[in-house]
Amino acid sequence: MMGLSHCLLLFFIFFFKGCNTSTSHELSYCHDEESSALLQFMQSFTINASASRLEGAYPKVLSWKQAQGGNNTSCCTWDGVECDEHTGHVIGLDLRSSCLYGSIHSNSSLFRLVHLQRLNLADNHFNYSQIPTSIRNFPRLTHLDLSASVFSGRVPSEVSQLVKLSLLNLSLNTEPSSGVGLLTLDGSDFRSLVQNLTNLQRLRLRFINISSPIPDSMANLSFLTTLDLHQCHLFGDFPARIFQLQNLQNLYLRDNQDLIGYLPEFNKSSPLITLDVHGTRFSGDLAFSIGNLGSLKQLDVAACNFSAGLVPSSLGNLRELTYLDISLNQFGGPVPDSFANLTKLSVFRISSSQLTGPIPSWLGNFSKLTYLDFGYNRLSGSVPTFFSNLTNLQILYLHYNNLTGIVEFRTFQNLQNFNQLDIRSNSLEFISESTAVNASTVPQFTQLRLTSCNLREFPYFLRYQKRLQYLHLNRNKIHGQVPKWMWNMSTESLIQLDISENFLSGQLPVFIPWVNQQYLSLASNMFHGPLPIPPSSTLVYQAYDNKFTGNVSPVICNMSSLMALDLSNNNLGGMIPQCFGNFSDPLIVLILGNNSFHGTLPQTYTNKSKLWILDVSQNQLQGQIPRSLANCLMLETLILSNNYFNDVFPLWMVTLPELKLLAMRHNEFQGLIGKPENNQQFPKLRVLDISHNNFTGKFVAEYIFSKYAMRSVNQSTYMTVDIDYISGYGLLDYGSKITITIKRVDRYYSGIQEAFAVIDISSNKFEGKIDESIGSLEGLWSLNFSNNLLSGPIPSSFGNLTNLEALDLSNNKLWGEIPKQLAQLTFLAEFNVSHNNLTGPIPRGPQLNTFSISSYEGNPELCGDPLPKRCQSSNAPPQLPPSSTEENDSGIEFEWAFVLAGCGSGFVVGVVLADLAITRRREFFLEIVGTLIRLMERITSWKGFGR
Repeated sequence: MMGLSHCLLLFFIFFFKGCNTSTSHELSYCHDEESSALLQFMQSFTINASASRLEGAYPKVLSWKQAQGGNNTSCCTWDGVECDEHTGHVIGLDLRSSCLYGSIHSNSSLFRLVHLQRLNLADNHFNYSQIPTSIRNFPRLTHLDLSASVFSGRVPSEVSQLVKLSLLNLSLNTEPSSGVGLLTLDGSDFRSLVQNLTNLQRLRLRFINISSPIPDSMANLSFLTTLDLHQCHLFGDFPARIFQLQNLQNLYLRDNQDLIGYLPEFNKSSPLITLDVHGTRFSGDLAFSIGNLGSLKQLDVAACNFSAGLVPSSLGNLRELTYLDISLNQFGGPVPDSFANLTKLSVFRISSSQLTGPIPSWLGNFSKLTYLDFGYNRLSGSVPTFFSNLTNLQILYLHYNNLTGIVEFRTFQNLQNFNQLDIRSNSLEFISESTAVNASTVPQFTQLRLTSCNLREFPYFLRYQKRLQYLHLNRNKIHGQVPKWMWNMSTESLIQLDISENFLSGQLPVFIPWVNQQYLSLASNMFHGPLPIPPSSTLVYQAYDNKFTGNVSPVICNMSSLMALDLSNNNLGGMIPQCFGNFSDPLIVLILGNNSFHGTLPQTYTNKSKLWILDVSQNQLQGQIPRSLANCLMLETLILSNNYFNDVFPLWMVTLPELKLLAMRHNEFQGLIGKPENNQQFPKLRVLDISHNNFTGKFVAEYIFSKYAMRSVNQSTYMTVDIDYISGYGLLDYGSKITITIKRVDRYYSGIQEAFAVIDISSNKFEGKIDESIGSLEGLWSLNFSNNLLSGPIPSSFGNLTNLEALDLSNNKLWGEIPKQLAQLTFLAEFNVSHNNLTGPIPRGPQLNTFSISSYEGNPELCGDPLPKRCQSSNAPPQLPPSSTEENDSGIEFEWAFVLAGCGSGFVVGVVLADLAITRRREFFLEIVGTLIRLMERITSWKGFGR
């Protein structure tokens, strides 16, 4: 309502001003049919202050009045209407920023104004209407501006019929809430438009999805002064001839990530004022001749692929520059002294490069500087005090450098326009007064990032801040309690607060007071008492590594937009709120590990879930895994370890297409792991830890693992999820974390590489032979089958696991020799086959002989280094398999007593005795007979040698 009042006030000001001005429009009256068409057009809209966003917007159409009685009212006098002085026809309509809201269609009365030459409807809200095809009714148009007015859909081909156009502006038709472009332009229509509209001087198509190359015919538009193709999804080669257009002053190609090009040799006659290729694939050398562009005021070549090297000193010749951004390239070395000539710069950015040396002293002469960004470089030395003289400075970014020394707040205290300071992650010490200061002289910050600045207390000047949006005080040395005045600071504006990794203590308010907060991190401190509840607007809440106690308040269920919640490593108890399953569809990360939660997991997870990481490890949870987790189709990491869950193996999770890590160690899971329905496998599972449970039967790897999923992959990437919680500005990188047991020691991994592939089934009751198919899982990094009832030989196929770094088969009933193929596992760093029934020599190899005796002990018939037992010659009698007294009672192995009896009392007698075993396990009959034959052949050979 206040916005509408504002629009009306502006209208009356402009109206009465117009009443006192005599114009030529008063000499002619517009035609009745055109007056009627305008009034009908006006009546098809409502006036809405929020429909126009530019400053100075007001509803021009409120001055339009229909003629009453005998008094004629010429529409030529109406605000925004222009008539031909001789014919009285309406030739111009300027309704930009007129607070118009509503739809516009092809049958609109607007299109009866067939004499129009100039039409401007910019900065209104046409409610996602398509640009009407009736635009062809204006063949005389020279100026068409439909920018920033919420048009959507396809740009009609009829626009290319308006051959007299010198200005075409369809830019900035975006979704008001997200900024996503709403218009599309077919490649063929784009070519026709460029080919037909040869009189174009200004072409602006910013944020239109064109998705095609730029036609070569664009270089034929000889009158072109401005070409704006910012973020149009263009690809292919940029026609270099466009740079040669004699009148081209402004070229915007920004954020077309697949547009390829290079900068040509420029001559001094070029009229270029703006050159913006930010975020394209322009490459090659940044031509030395760019210094010839004497008229250039704005240069942005950031985030391109220009050749690495020193910062081009020729840029120092561009003395008219007011805007310079060469960030995110591979330029390095010191900032050239030739840049001291650029004293007209307002914006100066060389971030995310390889700058070295100190901050140049000549920057103190840049009195017009408003924005300086040298972040993410290798600058050294101190932060100069001359910044106090740059009275126009608003933004200073020096983060992530090698700067040292003291930075005093009073350096910036008198810069009244100063509002953003980022000096985090250097070796600086930020000092501010600990006592009261003059509030009127304190800059009102919107962003203040002082991470790792050796702060020992909350800066006192913060109590005067009313407009802060982003405040980062993390990784400092702040002790004690949060001062009470902090909770009254910027209560309406604060969006991000990070005070993590300090030494803060005490209790916090039950409800956090910042009503528009989106990010809150209290992590890694010593806070105690009840868990504070942030406002419902919160998207990310981190409270891990504290001493919070008690139940989680059900009020937390109001946080329906939450994307990440990490409450791990506290003393929280009670039941996990049931709403955690479905209270926030955008929830991506839920980490509740290492608390004292009891009861069951939330039971309801919807198919709208975006859950990626779920970690409830190290609690006291019990019961079954909710089957509704099958709705979480984006789930990549599920960690249930160290609880009291009592369920069977969740084969139903094979339907989760993204699941890569499943950790269930130290629970009460039990039963057989059978064959899934339809022979499905987990399509992407690479890490499985089901150790310390009560699983029984055989472990068949091919029931679970896909060979494709367990292949060797790029080791440089990690299992992470990027949470973009403030539309491109707030990016949080969350990775999977897990504890793995190797050599009976738990190892915590804070980051999991995509190459990480682990199977741990240790400390269960698995029996039978080791599955040969495991040897085909070539990406395996760690394999732990220890403390089970496994028997039979070690599969020789394990020699195919060339990435294997850890192998633990200890405390089983394995027999036979260690396969020689294991000697080719050159990455093997941990190896344990102790306490089995293995025989024969330990294979010699670069790794196997480096392990200690403990890796082989408990196998009396093993010999060779590092064991003290020497192996006999190759002609020595073979070692017999273990006797029945050493076998387990699982029934998996046959009775060797009967085999020996067959050797000593005759083959037939042995087979008759063995029949006693066969009647119990007929499936082993052929195996018994085959083994007897091989054993007899070896003994006969030995006896023959003795004679």
